[in-house]
Amino acid sequence: MTTTPRSKDPLHGITLEAMVNDLVAFFGWEELGRRISIRCFNSDPSVSSSLKFLRKTPWAREKVESLYLFVQRERKRQSV
Repeated sequence: MTTTPRSKDPLHGITLEAMVNDLVAFFGWEELGRRISIRCFNSDPSVSSSLKFLRKTPWAREKVESLYLFVQRERKRQSV
């Protein structure tokens, strides 16, 4: 019996779209725009426009990933 090694990357298997949807559900567009000040979150926000921008802009994607991981850690800590 062999087992496949698990990835140590906490974002492994999580799509950018899932991250954005989760953050919007958790914070809402207005608060998300305050926490990460980028136009796609503040001016006529939508998931599709955000994904287009985030896929082309590494620094913004890193901020979204970082905030997503923070939210996941907080949820886990609160559920214990």
